[in-house]
Amino acid sequence: MQKVIAVLIAGLFATSAFAADPVKPVTPAAPAVKATPAVPAVPAAAAVKAEVKADVKADKAVAKADATELKADAKADAKVAKVAADAKGDVAVAKADAKVTKAKAKRKATKAKAAAAAEKSSAIAEAKVDAAAAAK
Repeated sequence: MQKVIAVLIAGLFATSAFAADPVKPVTPAAPAVKATPAVPAVPAAAAVKAEVKADVKADKAVAKADATELKADAKADAKVAKVAADAKGDVAVAKADAKVTKAKAKRKATKAKAAAAAEKSSAIAEAKVDAAAAAK
């Protein structure tokens, strides 16, 4: 959008340099006295200089618009990269949390199995003791 505006402004400056017609000398109907020709309002050199100045100004505006667009693109790319990096980091954290949770669950299960095995062995030992005592 800025490029379009810059081009339109440059076009206006370029056409304004050519649109300024020099003032034509007034010629009397009956030349009684020889009139001196009037000096044009805008000399040709000044018109060319104005055109060059307008072109330079338009080129600067276009270059500035391009730089601004590149800067905005770079910012957008950086934001996308940051979001992607954050997502990768979040995935890594989630995986680490899952590993910790899994390790805790495995430890609990191992403790429960050990406790169940100890309880079973103590129950078997008590049953043997009771059976031996009953046999006497």
